[in-house]
Amino acid sequence: MKKRVVIGLSGGVDSSVAAYILKEQGYDVVGLFMKNWHDTTGLVKGDCPFDEDVMFAEMVARRIGIPFHQVDLSGPYRKRVVDYMFSEYEKGRTPNPDVLCNREIKFDSFAEEAFKLGADLIATGHYCRKETVEKDGKTIFRLLAGKDKNKDQSYFLCQVTQQQLSKALFPIGDITKPEVRKIASSLNLVTATRKDSQGICFVGKVDLPTFLQQQLAAKTGRVVEISRDFEFPLYGAGMPGKDITGSELVAMSTPYDYNPSSGKTIGKHQGAHFFTVGQRKGLNIGGHKEPLFIIGTDTEHNIVYTGEGKDHPGLYRKALFIRREEVHWIRPDLAPGTCETMDADVRIRYRQPLEKGRLFMREEGLYIIFEQNQRGIAPGQFAAWYTGDELTGSGVIDS
Repeated sequence: MKKRVVIGLSGGVDSSVAAYILKEQGYDVVGLFMKNWHDTTGLVKGDCPFDEDVMFAEMVARRIGIPFHQVDLSGPYRKRVVDYMFSEYEKGRTPNPDVLCNREIKFDSFAEEAFKLGADLIATGHYCRKETVEKDGKTIFRLLAGKDKNKDQSYFLCQVTQQQLSKALFPIGDITKPEVRKIASSLNLVTATRKDSQGICFVGKVDLPTFLQQQLAAKTGRVVEISRDFEFPLYGAGMPGKDITGSELVAMSTPYDYNPSSGKTIGKHQGAHFFTVGQRKGLNIGGHKEPLFIIGTDTEHNIVYTGEGKDHPGLYRKALFIRREEVHWIRPDLAPGTCETMDADVRIRYRQPLEKGRLFMREEGLYIIFEQNQRGIAPGQFAAWYTGDELTGSGVIDS
């Protein structure tokens, strides 16, 4: 008897080709479209026409010859993804809703609906791979980067669990985006030349301040410019020794301590919670030879700190910290014990090249010290660490 696979058909080319591949592999394939958002507040029109997505998804299902269903998950999506996003921005943090969407919706709420349709497995159009290994008599699932390094989406799945992986398939993880487009064209799928979606998962490309003002009020505050002459701690290149002290770990991972007297007021903004470290656009303040970048925010006092130039020292830090309760291991069997260390390749945002780092597990949480200073470390982001091609763990950056 064929195994039934329910695939999330989004109306895009990736899930379309993934569905076709599954059918060719002999699975009993069912397409399931999830509607997760209805509000258009702040949406940049034309960039993510999600009202058309269901039509494209249904046309693909008909062309491939698979059953098609729809489900409205807007309730759990708002509660578990969007409300979390608002809450994090209000605290001056920078959440990644796409990572939360995968953990809370695609591999949870969506999976529940898929199992109601008799699914044995669920599938998505992510560019990543899954492998299994046997260890101590147990089957362990490995999450690997996609073959197409330019499209690798494993980072977005950095919060999934062994249980979720056990039921997941990623049919296009072993092929490249151009090959996906070629397959879709050969099948005359309507999604073959359709643009990839942009912006927030299932919401689309938004004007962020307008979107956030649904729940977060605008309030005028000061923009303070920090000079390069500010006393930034100097941490050179290279990896610290494994005998580094706790106080050194704390010092290296603590954000720079700015206050209004650290610089000069150069303008106003409409809410510190609308900005994030590393951001360039949105200030609309002229009179500088080089662009201004956000190097810090203080939501309690509603102050935005800026620095001139993309190489301003305030943009770079040597380390970060993740609270113990926010540390997540896809491979719990590889997790270091308290006071142990491990080396890994780390990224703190999608598409960022992997950077060499050393992980220090302590009672209070996990410290990551990088070989090279990192640009734009921001609380709320997810740090994900890899061993070779395998993503083994992740966590929400606290500082």
